[in-house]
Amino acid sequence: MWPNWSPLVEMDALRREIDRVLEGFAPKSGGWRSVFLPGVSARTYPLMNVYEDSEAVTVEALAPGLNVETIQVSVKGDTLTIQGEKKPLSGVKPEAFHRSERATGKFTRTLELESEIDENKVKAEYANGLLTITLPKAESAKPKLIQIKVK
Repeated sequence: MWPNWSPLVEMDALRREIDRVLEGFAPKSGGWRSVFLPGVSARTYPLMNVYEDSEAVTVEALAPGLNVETIQVSVKGDTLTIQGEKKPLSGVKPEAFHRSERATGKFTRTLELESEIDENKVKAEYANGLLTITLPKAESAKPKLIQIKVK
């Protein structure tokens, strides 16, 4: 095989090309957005930053304009799932819009975590459009300090 060839890079390029072609079929009015299509939204909304230290994994999900009552966060094993619904503006008739770029609808995003999580200690906070989820690592996933004996 070729030394620099990667099937994952090729699949990502194919996905981007398919997305580009499908965007050409979007109606020019009405604000159709692929972000909230089933299967597509699970990969793209909300946008996330994920980082960790020795104690916990932290997920910051950018989700402005959501009613916190529509957000559901669940953890099972090493899988985090965020579900919710971005409701349309109330009181505005669709024919009144000149432009509609903010998609609405239900979304689901699932993330496989690389560490075992203590499901009983997970915390979630929503402020200023940012959902911050703190997932403490299970004791078995934390690094162990090994004493070195000197002879």
